[in-house]
Amino acid sequence: MSLWWAGAIGAAKKKLDDQDEAPPKSQNVALVIGVTGIVGNSLAEILPLSDTPGGPWKVYGVARRPRPQWNADHPVEYIQCDISDANVTKVKLGNLEDVTHLFYVTWASGSTESENCEINGTMFKNVVDVVVPNCPNLKHVSLQTGRKHYLGSFGSGFKEAHDPPFHEDLPRLKAPNFYHVLEDILFESVKQKEGLTWSIHRPGIIFGFSPHSLANVVGAICVYATICKHEGVPFKFPGTKEAWDHYFDVSDADLIAEQHIWAAVEPSAKNEAFNISNGDVFKWKHFWKVLAEQFEVENGGFDESLGRMSLEEMMKDKGDVWDKIVREKGLLATRLEEVAQWWFADLVLGWECMLDTMNKSKEHGFLGFRNSKKSLISWIDKMKAYKIVP
Repeated sequence: MSLWWAGAIGAAKKKLDDQDEAPPKSQNVALVIGVTGIVGNSLAEILPLSDTPGGPWKVYGVARRPRPQWNADHPVEYIQCDISDANVTKVKLGNLEDVTHLFYVTWASGSTESENCEINGTMFKNVVDVVVPNCPNLKHVSLQTGRKHYLGSFGSGFKEAHDPPFHEDLPRLKAPNFYHVLEDILFESVKQKEGLTWSIHRPGIIFGFSPHSLANVVGAICVYATICKHEGVPFKFPGTKEAWDHYFDVSDADLIAEQHIWAAVEPSAKNEAFNISNGDVFKWKHFWKVLAEQFEVENGGFDESLGRMSLEEMMKDKGDVWDKIVREKGLLATRLEEVAQWWFADLVLGWECMLDTMNKSKEHGFLGFRNSKKSLISWIDKMKAYKIVP
């Protein structure tokens, strides 16, 4: 927990202690777009808490699919809405006049970066075109992008990536990137309303919980470990030797959510872009042992004789195996492709050292951090608690 966060919580508690009457009606009202995603789910859990800075918050949560069981215990007004449809977005979000803060933490994946730019630009524009003019109390728009801002698109192979550690003042790369499209839409939208502020948040690999996330590497690895144990085979590292041996950093989903909230209520954070990572480094060779212990499976380590393995290829016919595991272990009914995005796990486990710096965030007053090993274990525990994995 950051010093800023602790101080803000203390001030909030003192304010409530000083009041004889019931806590006041919510003054801040959040609209979370992507509430079932890996960071959206954390926002849904943290924002309604009584000691969250800027609270007590009222929360609207938007997602494309019906509300899942694992998200239903958050005190959020859930809105099922396909934001890729402008008319549907207008109907579903056009009357939320009490919204004060927009948190945009979703994305969609196309087959090319040009498609990503088109799809994601349309989604974000549909939202801001409705929310900005129809929410008279709107104060702040918080946009989440990511470290691809410094790396380039997935399809580019990161050949033109900046030299790490990445800092927020680095210029945009020339290659197409849907993050740039989102930023430009953001900058144009805030011009439409006097006093409206913004913040941009750039996490790296995210450790968090969401079976509906396109980028949940913890979920994919947990499912892979579960299948290895079920089949009685070693839990081998499927990535590259560089990824096995080099330093990595990650971004805890709750920490990202805390930074979003901090930037939404902290004056010094307005109209700025911030990296967000845990503040420590690790090697997959060390965390692989932790993962093997958590699932009681043989640690196969990195087998240089096999070379690079592809989870996407290894797992392509494992749907029936996963269905059997779900039945035998009494897990929440999920499809393999729903809980494990193998292409993303392959990408993450094939990277080399690509660290960022948190200096700007700390200089502006956000001192939050996480122990990445404890973070990993906590999200595995949550996956088990919600019966996503055994």
